[in-house]
Amino acid sequence: MIRPQLPLNALRAFEAAARHQNFTRAALELCVSQAALSHQIRALEDRLGVSLFNRLPRGVALTDEGARLYPVLNEAFDRIAVSLDRFVGGHFREVLGVGVVGTFATGWLLPRLAGFAALHPDIELRVQTHNNRIDLAGEGLDMAIRFGDGDWQGQVCTPVLDAPFAPLCAPAVARMLRHPRDLANVTLLRSYRSDEWPRWLQVAGVAELEARGPVFDSSLTLASAAASGAGVALLPLKMFEQDLAQGRLVQPFTPTLELGRYWLTRLRSRGESDAARRFRAWLETQDPTR
Repeated sequence: MIRPQLPLNALRAFEAAARHQNFTRAALELCVSQAALSHQIRALEDRLGVSLFNRLPRGVALTDEGARLYPVLNEAFDRIAVSLDRFVGGHFREVLGVGVVGTFATGWLLPRLAGFAALHPDIELRVQTHNNRIDLAGEGLDMAIRFGDGDWQGQVCTPVLDAPFAPLCAPAVARMLRHPRDLANVTLLRSYRSDEWPRWLQVAGVAELEARGPVFDSSLTLASAAASGAGVALLPLKMFEQDLAQGRLVQPFTPTLELGRYWLTRLRSRGESDAARRFRAWLETQDPTR
């Protein structure tokens, strides 16, 4: 296919003038004279056979034709700039957008990101946190890490990390708990998944107890509430190892409950890029117990 030669200088002059709505400021940005910029735009108008600007006593305004052309060129030049910015040290830097459930991001991924960056300096990882509900296509993400059973329609799911749950609380609250039945005397902090506490209480042999406490939309807020002494929260142990090591949270009872695991997901309809493949392979090497 033979493409017509594009008047790039004229297109750039028009885009800058349309963005500033002023020929003088556009000329200063492009480091050309106002006369040269005006000449380039006039040549573009002649080539297209339309007027792109209405010349006013004080400045310019886009015509209908100019208003249609401007957003196309603005987006195109932005995309070119982004692509050029990805060349670092003579290499193309790939961008990988990953949505990560907040608990996994703070409790597991962030402490390890320096290791990934050292191994793959040509990948620019863009992390967006979420609360386990995410639309990959709608949010323009390549992959997502989420918690569940791995059954998400239309997605390729790779297991990343097992995550047994157990009750965690502040040390002062833990001193009140000798046996799981003592949970009847404290507040049980709950997540939006209403079956978690009933299932753990059954495992612990106290199925008759009823969980009645405030509901939180993330494990991070649950953990903060528990650490402040507000009650006992059922949390994934591996995500709060640092809090446990520092004594901010305590595990009063040993029984654990498997509610799911963390998965790396991507749309089945979209091929796996090289950056996505390397990120997946790196994740798979981080937990030898998976």
